[in-house]
Amino acid sequence: MKPLLPPDYRPSEDEPFMNPMQQEYFRQKLLAWRAELLQESSETLHHLQEESLAEPDIADRASLETDRSLELRTRDRERKLIAKIDDALRRLEDGSYGFCEETSEPISLRRLEARPIATLSVEAQERHERLERTHRDD
Repeated sequence: MKPLLPPDYRPSEDEPFMNPMQQEYFRQKLLAWRAELLQESSETLHHLQEESLAEPDIADRASLETDRSLELRTRDRERKLIAKIDDALRRLEDGSYGFCEETSEPISLRRLEARPIATLSVEAQERHERLERTHRDD
């Protein structure tokens, strides 16, 4: 059974890490984010279906096509983000949410608050980015 969260609840360092209240807090945060992205995606789809590319002016048509391309690229990024949110929800279910994939250490609550889909601690993420930069320069 999932605990009821008080409306003003915020995870705290003073409580046990990933206790049922924190898990429910992040579950609700992830589900709300996912719902928001799906709503935006639905609005985009509706907007694109209504929009006509039959603009008589070539400049207007080019501008419309550029806007459409940008919107589709944004939605594609959001589609990938939804997949990451789904992965985070699965990790909540299996008990691995909030723990670094590399070190198995807890990811800080501040990091999870800012990026609920985080899979690496700040230190591991920085290490990963440094390695990426050095290999990219090769």
